[in-house]
Amino acid sequence: MITAGDFRKGMTFELNGEPHVVLDFQHVKPGKGAAFVRTKYRNIITGATREEAFNPSEKFNQAHIDTKTMQYLYNDGELYYFMDEETFEQIPLGYEEVEDAIKWIRENDEVTIRFYEGKPFEVDAANFVDLVVTETEPGVKGDTATNVTKAATVETGTVVQVPIFIEEGEKIQIDTRTGEYLGRSKE
Repeated sequence: MITAGDFRKGMTFELNGEPHVVLDFQHVKPGKGAAFVRTKYRNIITGATREEAFNPSEKFNQAHIDTKTMQYLYNDGELYYFMDEETFEQIPLGYEEVEDAIKWIRENDEVTIRFYEGKPFEVDAANFVDLVVTETEPGVKGDTATNVTKAATVETGTVVQVPIFIEEGEKIQIDTRTGEYLGRSKE
């Protein structure tokens, strides 16, 4: 059991029999009245976000989330297939579970899949990925103004903003949490 006073970002708890994750919290001690914990949390299954104030002594069961590293195999047009590298078991997932990560992963890439009570609910790509630029407009010689960017399509089909000197065929590093270009790949 955990109390609302123990809440920290990323902590999971059960509310009304469903798992939630704390997105933000603030301990508030008003001049008059009792202290409370203002909390912003997301339902792990539905993705719904809510803000609510809890009494710091209110108790919750901790939601146990299992994570497993799996390999992305392919998409059959409807489902995305992942394989457990230890047991070789394959699991199909719908777009809802993979939508945030699929724009950064290629076939055979490793991903982290989160499970609640044996049911997969979220796929996470690595925080940083190296992808090849497949399409972008050529940079104009002499156009060297700082912080000028252009759109570039990477091998997964995602469009990112890159500096004007990046050309097609170059491998770049991207932060998957923000979608930002970090630099040329060091590979």
